[in-house]
Amino acid sequence: MAQIEYSGKDILEVMRGARRYNQYLVDLVLGYARQGDVIMDFGAGAGTFAAPVAVAGHCVVCIETDPDLCVILRQQGLEVSDSIDAIADFSVDYIYSLNVLEHIEDDQAILAAWHRKLRPGGRITIYVPAFPSLYTSMDRKVGHVRRYTKQELIEKVSLAGFDVARARYADSLGYLATLLYKYSGKQDGSVDEAMLRLYDQYIFPVSRLIDCVAGAVIGKNLVVQAVKGAAKDAAA
Repeated sequence: MAQIEYSGKDILEVMRGARRYNQYLVDLVLGYARQGDVIMDFGAGAGTFAAPVAVAGHCVVCIETDPDLCVILRQQGLEVSDSIDAIADFSVDYIYSLNVLEHIEDDQAILAAWHRKLRPGGRITIYVPAFPSLYTSMDRKVGHVRRYTKQELIEKVSLAGFDVARARYADSLGYLATLLYKYSGKQDGSVDEAMLRLYDQYIFPVSRLIDCVAGAVIGKNLVVQAVKGAAKDAAA
């Protein structure tokens, strides 16, 4: 796989300041991990999630195509490859990918590759932007090919050979916030760092509480967790 520079590194840096949001994603990943897992972070970025997962005691292999981000990952002592093809088949227990799959034109091929790399009973956690109707200038700026509906992603994950254990929307209030952003007239895809921190500190925790009820039908993002093959009991 050729090295590919990521066009949204400035937004990636801004998002590092969203402490509660990032901790939620770390907890989401760790909640589906097991002791002794070999874990792949597919699209590891600057290590915002790989680093704390490694600190939690897991063996983490980072897949990242941006050469600058690869340097940052290695500086943190993380194992890095710029291609999933370099990872042996049936060698990984758990793959997570946070806000990455939406960048990839042939997402079905990536899901199939994940299936090959996982051992029997291996697990995946996918976190992606939700609802095509929420596509904004920020999606365009960072190179999002799509936003997903729950049914669409369930069908793609199932077609790749996974059994879906969980599929829910996340950040229900973020749905409204994204609509406001979309119709605010912003065309440059920029993110107001002060507003992001305000949202992260005060609104996101409330949104997560509302998700307990609203997550079945609405949210800015979508979470899907699944198991390779028919081993649904492995998700317990």
